[in-house]
Amino acid sequence: MLRKFFAAALMAISLPALAQAAEPIRFAVTDIEGLEALQQEFGQFEAAIEKSTGLELELFPVGSRTAAVEAMNAGQADFVLTGPAEYVVLKELTKPEIVVAWQRPDYFAQIVTLATGPVKQVSDLKGKVISFGSVGSTSQHLGPAQALADLGLDYGRDYEPKIISRNIAVEALIRGDISAIGMNFGPLQKAREAYPDVAFTVIARGRDLPNDILVARNGLDKSIVAKVRKAFEEDGQALLAAVLKGDDNQKYRGGFFLSSVDDTDYDYVRSMYKTIGVERFTSFVGD
Repeated sequence: MLRKFFAAALMAISLPALAQAAEPIRFAVTDIEGLEALQQEFGQFEAAIEKSTGLELELFPVGSRTAAVEAMNAGQADFVLTGPAEYVVLKELTKPEIVVAWQRPDYFAQIVTLATGPVKQVSDLKGKVISFGSVGSTSQHLGPAQALADLGLDYGRDYEPKIISRNIAVEALIRGDISAIGMNFGPLQKAREAYPDVAFTVIARGRDLPNDILVARNGLDKSIVAKVRKAFEEDGQALLAAVLKGDDNQKYRGGFFLSSVDDTDYDYVRSMYKTIGVERFTSFVGD
């Protein structure tokens, strides 16, 4: 009788632990809204990471960068894939653990103008209007502003910065309403395809930008974090192939997953924020 009592007690203790262990790990991406879009981009990755780790993964959509912070702090999102500018704020607000960096080849900021226009060098942009992409974007706002600062032009003082959507900005540049655009490599290629009769030129280029980064929420079981990191280290090519099934994920083509990454690698991003006048990283610019 006593033996049956102890067996029942042990079962009562172990069942909640088993149920907890069986919970799926939840994966979010800060720049994708809605479950359908998340499944389209990362559905194949979900299956691949489950195969590699033996863990069940659940795609968890977040409506904004701020929502990602709230989800991590509430324990609702376990892993979050985010850009370098967003990571700097996530670091301050959630104290996450770095898992692995997602390299984006040809990920750099540049200043684009017309090859046939009056602007031939960065100094010609003094007193002019320069457009940037989304507020707080690493490669279309912060990065281009830093590239100009590195060459001696202070944001908001030596020129007038304007936030304009990329397509409208390209049209404004062609009309002569603005003098240059801050953008990354991909949008410039698209502009050249859209306007084959227009000669664009790059007059400034920043250094390669820090990578996108996968982080784990503070307090997540260390063994789970280690298992996911090991999957990227040992099965990186298979995971990358799955990631590249998503159309928007083509930005990772030719890249690698890098586990040797440190928070100080993102100090360059912190300097970008300071360039546009942001000294504290406790909120997302533009939210």
